Amino acid sequence: MRSCVRSSRALSPVLIPRLLSDASCWGARRSLSCSPRRLTAAAEGNSAPLPSQARVVICGGGIVGTSVAYHLAKLGWTEVVLLEQGRLGAGTTRLCAGIVSVAKPIFIESKMADYSNTLYERLEEETGVKTGYVRTGSLCLAQNQDLQPVPMCVIKPKEVAKLHPLVNIHDLVGALHLPGDAVVSPPDVCHALAVAAASHGVQIHERTSVNHVLVEKGHVTGVETDRGPIECEYFVNCAGQWAYELGQVSEVKVSVPLHGCEHFYLLTKALEPPLQPSTPVLMDMDGRIYVRAWQGGILSGGFEKNPKPIFTEGRNQLEIQNMQEDWDHFEPMLSALLRRMPSLDSCEIHQLVNCPESFTPDMRCLMGETTGVHGYFVLAGMNSSGLSFAGGAGRYLAEWMTFGYPTDHIWPLDITRFGNLQSSRTFLRHRVMEVMPLLYELKVPRWDFQTGRQLRTSPLYDRLDTQGARWMEKHGFERAKYFVPAGKDLLALDQSKTFYKPDWFDIVGAEVKCCKEAVCVIDMSSFTKFELSSTGDQALELLQHLCANDLDVPVGHIVHTGMLNERGGYENDCSVVRISKNSFFIISPTDQQVRCWAWIKKHMPSDPQLHLEDVSWKYTALNLIGPRAMDVLSELSYVSMTPEHFPSLFCKEMSVGYANGIRVMSMTHTGEPGFMLYIPIEYALHVYNEVMSVGQKYGIRNAGYYALRSLRIEKFFAFWGQDLDTFTTPLECGREFRVKFDKDTDFIGRAALLKQRQEGVSRRFIMLVLEDHDAELDLWPWWGEPIYRNGELAGVTTSSAYSYTLERHVCLGFVSPPPGAPPIITPDFINRGDYEVDIAGQRYPAKAKLYPFSSLFTQQRRRKDDMELSNFQGK
Repeated sequence: MRSCVRSSRALSPVLIPRLLSDASCWGARRSLSCSPRRLTAAAEGNSAPLPSQARVVICGGGIVGTSVAYHLAKLGWTEVVLLEQGRLGAGTTRLCAGIVSVAKPIFIESKMADYSNTLYERLEEETGVKTGYVRTGSLCLAQNQDLQPVPMCVIKPKEVAKLHPLVNIHDLVGALHLPGDAVVSPPDVCHALAVAAASHGVQIHERTSVNHVLVEKGHVTGVETDRGPIECEYFVNCAGQWAYELGQVSEVKVSVPLHGCEHFYLLTKALEPPLQPSTPVLMDMDGRIYVRAWQGGILSGGFEKNPKPIFTEGRNQLEIQNMQEDWDHFEPMLSALLRRMPSLDSCEIHQLVNCPESFTPDMRCLMGETTGVHGYFVLAGMNSSGLSFAGGAGRYLAEWMTFGYPTDHIWPLDITRFGNLQSSRTFLRHRVMEVMPLLYELKVPRWDFQTGRQLRTSPLYDRLDTQGARWMEKHGFERAKYFVPAGKDLLALDQSKTFYKPDWFDIVGAEVKCCKEAVCVIDMSSFTKFELSSTGDQALELLQHLCANDLDVPVGHIVHTGMLNERGGYENDCSVVRISKNSFFIISPTDQQVRCWAWIKKHMPSDPQLHLEDVSWKYTALNLIGPRAMDVLSELSYVSMTPEHFPSLFCKEMSVGYANGIRVMSMTHTGEPGFMLYIPIEYALHVYNEVMSVGQKYGIRNAGYYALRSLRIEKFFAFWGQDLDTFTTPLECGREFRVKFDKDTDFIGRAALLKQRQEGVSRRFIMLVLEDHDAELDLWPWWGEPIYRNGELAGVTTSSAYSYTLERHVCLGFVSPPPGAPPIITPDFINRGDYEVDIAGQRYPAKAKLYPFSSLFTQQRRRKDDMELSNFQGK
């Protein structure tokens, strides 16, 4: 085989004929398609004049852009224009490997891929265009027992050999068989989508480049192309590998964090006997390769450990021309292919294909409306899964544009999970070199990216690092996971990767114990922090409209509240402090910095007397947790910190040590006693040192977010982004007490909640305490495990942690009634069920709770807090 390799012709994009040539069957030789194609006149060249106006302009005529156009047309949109700088499907789409696999790392991605699979299968009947769809199924091979726990059919090596005649099974322990996976011809699917869209009135113009997007007063107003302007209300950036550049040339720059890498795959000539088209796709994760049948031979590519980034400096014609065969680079994947299929050693090679693919900083695609420009939507960064995702992603984006939101929870893909801080080309280049190899690596729970780190740090970073902090990253911010005591093997801990009991178990246990018995300090500076102020009542009026709880409280009070959407779902979960009559301090989760800002600004009136400021960088946040926290602060401030003088959910500006203006709040986000200190950054190191010095006599120590996670889960505290989302209402997660239906202002989501309160909830957030589960020997629950009630699937877990107090695992998650049962969930429904949690195929019995085990104490404490606040107001 290798003797034929270096004599094969290289694939150069500048030599490729036009994709949509009427007479040619170019795809039969160099792409995965060979059917002739014909679109309407609007798509043939650039002879048809551009319209001067449109409702929406889509940039990018690959499979993603055509999917968006197709789904918008299906939803009844008119005046839709799709622009492609070259020929339809002539970018990455034409060189896509053509594999549609539904096994993806997260649920929403699997759901998109499953929809795409169904869509591509029916397109032939809908359009009459052959798409090359073949339901082949796929085999994910395993050389070790570390199979990712996904609901697939596990088969033995002998069954693998029966399904795929070329596979060497001598070193396999088994495989996952996914019978629903398929292969298609990507250019033909793209063509079919375009034909269907055009039949519904979508205008398609090839050889038309978008130079920049026109913006006025924060809204899209049109696009400038090389053939003239088009006025429009909406713009969709589906420009693939050029999406980043396109975002930068808008009148208002839009951050689209992705970067290109070269991707290689091999094509062979027909084997003897020819490989059947229905042969299952093969995914060898250990060998880092995939293999599918292609015209009697095979197509095989992979994701190497040393990828080659491309286009860091933008569109470079020389780089495009230099994307040639690189056999030295492909050698490890070629060796892996020959080990897995030794009989290929004598086959004849057709060519080695080198094509660009775009990748994002977290291996998930970019979807949604941008924060800086209303009407500017993005769908790009498919991480080499564009074919699998295009159908479902196009549908969700079209729904988003039509209804104002998609019909599913897509936060893991929402472009607002990133900010401008991830748009550095250096950061993106380094990160995608890590991302691409991870596509074929088993990602153990709580793994962390190693590139692009120390981008955002607390002023205490160096101090904590020298004390043994082990770090993780959230929204670019370094946060301590736990602290390794002196003498521990740091290297062993850093390299600990398992689905079982982790090596940091005892370290985190000691931190939790200290939080409960003494006092711990957690640096929580990464939290999002905004200040909303006004000259009159404008700030209060806005928050009363945005928040379900009542913000018209005395100065100094803290209110936990949700900002809800019209469906009653959580757009944000935050704590709001009334600093003065017309000034409020808003605290939100770390990854809500961009999203929360956008939500508030979206609903802010244009009033010069109303001001919103992001002050996240101005304050260091220290969480003092534990019964001795009041003793530490009392000594440092010479103020009594007892509940009688400092009631729960109250805030005072105080002096701590030599530092003035410290915002001290009686809350901890864990349910344990203690205080949050919001410290101007110039005082951060001084306050931390003073706290640690005085706290020595009380047994103080540092703690990290793993301890915080264990504490909050055993207290049944839900976190946004993990447990709460835009489809979760306060009534479904036991937070009705944070909704004030009777307040004077009509808040967003009130009508939906009133209706739900009257009709009842159809799902419920519960706590599950595992029984008969051995934390020493059994696989641990992490999140996403199926929940069974009376033997029927009822939901999935959203968070899991080991409770050092209960000495058992605790899982949080939602359950719903089974099909055919009454759709309303009552406490009786929860209490009368027998529950199990499925961990990698093994079911463990669990005890379900609607309230934490300390609920009686919590309710008594809440009533006591209310009394303290009432008494304090009279002082």
